[in-house]
Parts: sequence; C-alpha cells; structure tokens
Amino acid sequence: MTVAPLTNKTDIKLGILGTHLGFLNALVPDDSGRLPRDASGELVVFAGARDIIELSPVKIDAIQISAFGTTIPEDTDELIAKLRSIGLDPQLVMMVGGVNPYDPADEDAALAQLQVNISAAIRNNITQVNSTSLEEWMSGSGPKDDEEFQARVAQNIKLHARAYRESGLADSCVENWNIEFLRPGEFANFTSLAKLMPIMEGLLAEIGSPFFRTLVDAAHCSDSDLDLSQNKTLIAQLAAAGMLGPFHCSAPTTRGCLSSDDGWIPALLAAAAKTRKLESAFVEVFTHDDPALQPLRDLEPGHGIDTTDGRSYTQVMVDGLIDTARRLNNLKSRGIL
Repeated sequence: MTVAPLTNKTDIKLGILGTHLGFLNALVPDDSGRLPRDASGELVVFAGARDIIELSPVKIDAIQISAFGTTIPEDTDELIAKLRSIGLDPQLVMMVGGVNPYDPADEDAALAQLQVNISAAIRNNITQVNSTSLEEWMSGSGPKDDEEFQARVAQNIKLHARAYRESGLADSCVENWNIEFLRPGEFANFTSLAKLMPIMEGLLAEIGSPFFRTLVDAAHCSDSDLDLSQNKTLIAQLAAAGMLGPFHCSAPTTRGCLSSDDGWIPALLAAAAKTRKLESAFVEVFTHDDPALQPLRDLEPGHGIDTTDGRSYTQVMVDGLIDTARRLNNLKSRGIL
C-alpha cells in the first residue's frame, strides 16, 4: 500500500527518537565504548532512522539520540554525521549513570559524565542538548522531608550551572539545554512538572536567561501526580518564562503506540501549541519487551503490553509521525498555531 505524501504545514519541527530500536540493541555502548551495529556494519540507530525516513510520508526534521559518557568519540561523531547525511538534525539526550546528581558527594563524577557529552555536542556543532540528569534512573530515594527536597533542588541547580559555566556553553553552538523529569519509580524526587519547576526557576535566576528549558513528555505528565489541568497550567507558565522546550509524543504507561495514550498527547500538545512557544515535537516509542526495561515492567506491568497490533516498531513510529503531523496541521487550521 502506498501512503500519500503528507506535509507538515507548521513551523514546528517533527522528530523521532531511537528508543523503539531497543536500548541494548541500538543505544547503549559495549564494554569497549562502541555503539551497536547491524550485520552490514551500519550503526543501528542510523539504519533505523533511515528505515523510518524511507517509510514515512511526512518529512522528519530531527532526531534525539540517547548519549552515554562511555561511548567512544569516533562512534558518536560517525553517528551524528550519518544522521545529518539523511537530512536529520541530531540532538543529544545526555544520560547519567552510577551517580546521583542531587548528592553533593557525586557532583564531580556527575559533572564529568555530562561534560563528555557536552564536549561531543560542541565538537559536532549541535544546537540542542537534552538530559535526564536530575537523578539516576531507578536508583534514587525519596526525600524524608521538604528540607531535604530543597537541598536536592539546590544541588541540581549547582551541578547544572557548573556544567554550563565550565563547559563554556554560553559562547558555544549549543542554544538550549532541555531537562526532562521521569515518572515515579524511574525517579524518586523530580517526578512532575511541579517538582521540576524549582530547578528550572533556580537555573533561570542563576544563569540570567532561559538557556535551560523543560522537555515536556506526555507520558511522564500523565504518570505524575498532577491532573491534566494542572499540567496545562504549568506548560503555560514555562512558556511565559521562555522555558518550554521540546514535546515528547509518548503514550502513558505502555510507552507504545500513540493510540494507547487515552488523550494525554493531543491535550498537552494542544496546550503547548497554544502558547506559540513550542518549537519541536518528537515521537517516542519503547519496545514492550526490551530487556533493558525489565525493571520498568516490574514497576508497572502495563509497560510490557504489546501495542503493535501486528505491525513492526518502525511502522508504529511512522504511524505516530502521521498522527502528530495531522494534529499539528489541524491545530494550525483551527488558529491555535
């Protein structure tokens, strides 16, 4: 079946992530720091992105790449160059592991991991970096009281401001650093837009400009303790302060096909679009049986549900791009964009 061409009629960039390819199969470097390659020797993330481009009826503008500090520079640089060769604007999603950024004792180690990927971004003339660098994935503990929570906020502000200054980001090609919170269980402290807000406001005051912005993920918003109305209000506040970053079209709980989102993606996408400050929207899908995500399935059994309905994950991604492009176009037709 041939799918008719589809034009994104808005100025919002449409993007993808490589998570549908599997963390161990595509994103995580081996013990030698080398990224996974397929049987033909191509980097798996590059080959997977190329497959989506070939199948998608709508143009894809950008890709966010999970970036680990142990990846050898040669592979990082090769991946970025190859993605650019097929028309994609690469962004990094900086991951932190083995340290907790809110712990003062881990400050230097966390900084070192961030600086590896910041250096890669600057070396490759990347304009947008993203991170889940507020705490270690599924390894932190919740604060015992508000005083401890505020101390963890302050430590994150200190760490990220230090990374900004010591890496020379103010005078670099990097225009923004977009920070993402995760759902309860994945994170123990910063699990909603409301809990992230003090860090963002602190960084805005510390840096003096909205260099740091918030990456809004529909799945994490839904899985937080805030309702839809509260999330919409905070999105508007972030936009008014110049701190609204990319939007992730990702389904709550299942993290699979966007049709399993129960309305959160279109509602929050419309809320972000209404601010007129939204610049990009990325389709993000996880494989339901990714071995690396077994802890998440143990935490939330709904995460392991197969939502493909017989399709490949490449097709699930393409369907998500079509859905998102049509939503953006209709938001424009309705005068919201």
